[in-house]
Amino acid sequence: MPKPRERGWPAAPEALPAVAVDNHTHLDAIAPYAQGVRDRLRVAEARRRGYEVPAGADDMDLVEVPIRVPSVADVVADAASVGVTRMVQVGCDLDAVRWTDDLLNETAGTAVGGALLGAVAIHPNEAPLHGLGPDAAEDRLEIGPDGLLPTLEPRHATSLDDAIAQVAAVVRANPRIRAIGETGMDLFRTGPRGVEIQRASFRAHVALAKELDLALQIHDRDAHQEVIDVLLADGAPERTVFHCFSGDAEMARIAREQGWYLSFAGPVSFAANDDLRAALRVMPLDHVMVETDAPFLTPHPYRGRPNAPYLLPHTVRTVAEVRGVPLDEVCRVTSSTAQRVYGDW
Repeated sequence: MPKPRERGWPAAPEALPAVAVDNHTHLDAIAPYAQGVRDRLRVAEARRRGYEVPAGADDMDLVEVPIRVPSVADVVADAASVGVTRMVQVGCDLDAVRWTDDLLNETAGTAVGGALLGAVAIHPNEAPLHGLGPDAAEDRLEIGPDGLLPTLEPRHATSLDDAIAQVAAVVRANPRIRAIGETGMDLFRTGPRGVEIQRASFRAHVALAKELDLALQIHDRDAHQEVIDVLLADGAPERTVFHCFSGDAEMARIAREQGWYLSFAGPVSFAANDDLRAALRVMPLDHVMVETDAPFLTPHPYRGRPNAPYLLPHTVRTVAEVRGVPLDEVCRVTSSTAQRVYGDW
């Protein structure tokens, strides 16, 4: 009888030989994501792990069980146990911006706080929803190429200008927030009307990052040329990072020429992504960073299961293999780069 495909948390990887930095993670989303996941186990295995199972169930029957829902402190501790000692928490809607600000303030001076810096922005897929204005109705929503109808939330009653102003106010008041992001453009989830709103939002975030001398974290999905055009026309911030880089070697050459940074996530380990690995080979190692984008984009061989910063070593090892350099060197160089981009933790 085949083993059921597990859906829960992967086992912790072997610890890294030196510390590493998760350049981009969503701590606010990890627990809610985990609450929605159910693992499928044989009854005997579920009993062994201490789960309640239906009375009289056969040992070989399948049963759905909840998975662990970690706290922020759990996530930080799990990551530290495998060498991932620092991370950048990214809040990219108004609710997550406030959550990030509160987290960094509430954990100041603690072990958890010492592992964290922040980045905040209005995500490109959020921008068109704010752009509809406070009287937005669902019949004004636009379906993008993904075929999904966006969902209006109470936060979208805030105008886009006011939402960006709130981001700016949070950044100015919190010295632990060191980046504007993730911002950029996403043509996969946005229709034609939303593209111009995204572009205007992106330009406003670029200007804010330059005004405050902060790093910029870019979200670019199916919008490579559009993002590059804005950066070249408006002038990119000195420290510009393509989060979860998804371009090819030619785009990496442009990034190299401009001095931009590329951050690689789990997809660099996926078998089909030869173009992504070719891009990794193009970049100087000191302009490469690593990230999880947790709870999403879990690296091979755990694609489709929940992600968290403790799984970053899989991506770090992939980078080392693709570049043909020792693992400890990748840890050292990418960590040094993260500190150069964001400052001291």
